[in-house]
Amino acid sequence: MTLPLADSLKGRLIVSCQAPPGDPMRQTDTLVRMTRAAEAGGAAAVRVNEPEVVAAAVAAVDVPVIGLWKDGDTGVYITPTVRHALALVEAGAAVVAADATARPRPDGSTFAELVEAVHAAGALVMADVSTFDEGRAAAAQGADFVGTTLSGYVPGTPRQTAPDLALVADLAAAIPVPVIAEGRIATPQQAAQALAAGALSVVVGTAITAPTALTRAFVAGLTS
Repeated sequence: MTLPLADSLKGRLIVSCQAPPGDPMRQTDTLVRMTRAAEAGGAAAVRVNEPEVVAAAVAAVDVPVIGLWKDGDTGVYITPTVRHALALVEAGAAVVAADATARPRPDGSTFAELVEAVHAAGALVMADVSTFDEGRAAAAQGADFVGTTLSGYVPGTPRQTAPDLALVADLAAAIPVPVIAEGRIATPQQAAQALAAGALSVVVGTAITAPTALTRAFVAGLTS
């Protein structure tokens, strides 16, 4: 299953259709409309949060749905347990995205155990990592894709304002599974640079699907 899906994603855009807690956009119908708009614009896949939204998106679009489940906002909270992962598979996710950092998981499980459970249930796994060593370890533990999603967001990793293209390039040169660039990709030019650095495909979220955050940026620019 990995190869056909990887082929369909190669050189193309994945749109992250999410909204934070309390945001006016955080309604299932609204998020599903985002996925439909992304598909209409040419996205190869969408990335969405929580089983309810995954199930609704799977019913609404023909592109693959990458599902995750954010539970909390500290530590390992992106699909933190096997239970969360299997709920996403049951909802129809073709790929389950999960934190694959070196931090302990809340249920004491390992990332390898999550991968094994997701594969047994018939889906693929995207490992969200923050460092080169984590990406290499995730690939060794069976991840089908490795994403640079958490670079700069985990304590101890350098804070950055631009995409971590160096991490993309280093992982693409070192691991046998496809690398997906994600994190702070704000322009089409940066997306193209990520592909040039060796990414299979590129995830863009805020720059496309976050009107509240984008409005704040413009307001700050006018008042600074």
